[in-house]
Amino acid sequence: QVQLVESGGGLVQPGGSLRLSCAASGSGFSIYTMGWYRQAPGKERESVARITPTRLAIYAASAKDRFTISRDNAKNTVFLQMNSLKPEDTAVYYCNAATSLSAYWGQGTQVTVSS
Repeated sequence: QVQLVESGGGLVQPGGSLRLSCAASGSGFSIYTMGWYRQAPGKERESVARITPTRLAIYAASAKDRFTISRDNAKNTVFLQMNSLKPEDTAVYYCNAATSLSAYWGQGTQVTVSS
């Protein structure tokens, strides 16, 4: 079992930055592919970025060149640095931990980009 707790969301102006964190409890953090997903009102949940156990980072086209995912296995934490934020980035951001056999979700953190 893995429990995930996101933090770092909030209100930011267009062009601003936020850093999301996801702290994982339980064992085996280093074997999980960690991901950030988001869901805007009226839309389906979508992948934003993922990082594999070997630290290969995979980004959605909307996130590439603006967002950076990273992980600290010693602290069981994954981060999402978001720069140059746009109003269309407004959504609830969810942390995900996955292997081929299981997947876990956090409760989400709200990110609102508005002037």
